[in-house]
This record gives sequence, C-alpha cells and structure tokens, in this order.
Amino acid sequence: MTGKTAPDLLRLREALEASWDDKTSYLAVTQRGNPALGQCYPTARVVQHFFPKTEIIKGTVWDGKQLQTHFWNGLRVAGELYHIDLSWQQFPVGSSVREYEILNRETLNDSVSTVKRCELLLQRVSRYLQL
Repeated sequence: MTGKTAPDLLRLREALEASWDDKTSYLAVTQRGNPALGQCYPTARVVQHFFPKTEIIKGTVWDGKQLQTHFWNGLRVAGELYHIDLSWQQFPVGSSVREYEILNRETLNDSVSTVKRCELLLQRVSRYLQL
C-alpha cells in the first residue's frame, strides 16, 4: 500500500462484505442471510493489512447453543485494548465472548488454504476500494 492511505473502517467493512463468499470462508461454509459466517480469520488478516498496528485476537464465543472459535482485531491505544470485529454479525444477538488471547503475528503459521483465502479476500477488497 505504498503511497496510499488506509480506508476508513466503515468503507473497509463495506468492501469486506461485498467480497465475502464461499471461496473466502472457512471450509467454504455459507448460510443464506449470514454472509459473515466463516469469514472471521481472513477478515482479521485483511484488517491487519490495512491497519498494521492491529493485532489478531483468537477467542471463543458462546452463541447460545455452543462455543465457537472466532477471530477479530485489537488495537492498543494509550494502554487500552480496543476490539475491532468486522465479522461479528455472524453470531446471533446475545452472543458473548468467553475468553480470548492476542496472537503473536510472528508465529501465525497459516495453512496454504488459509493463505489463499486471505489473499483472495485482500485482492477483492483492494479492487473494491480501487487501490
């Protein structure tokens, strides 16, 4: 992104939502009316691309029926951790984070298929934003 400024978060969210599909979701999962389902990790990686000071957070979310693994971003400002989750809408109202940890970006060790999903989402988002 040399020479370009990062999009604002609302525009980035719009671009992400327009770019999600079964090729970017975990295990190609889809659900009518829930385009964010399975999109959390590549979404967090794309957010981190545009906002490099963010970290990726891995946590568990209680959705009212079961615990699910979920990923989102965090940003430290003046010692406070602010959570940025652009795929939270995949969970029903009333869902809650039970626990989380900030992942070490140096040891993420993404699989080949995960890297491909993240790269595809980044390409689509960049095209949408005309970067």
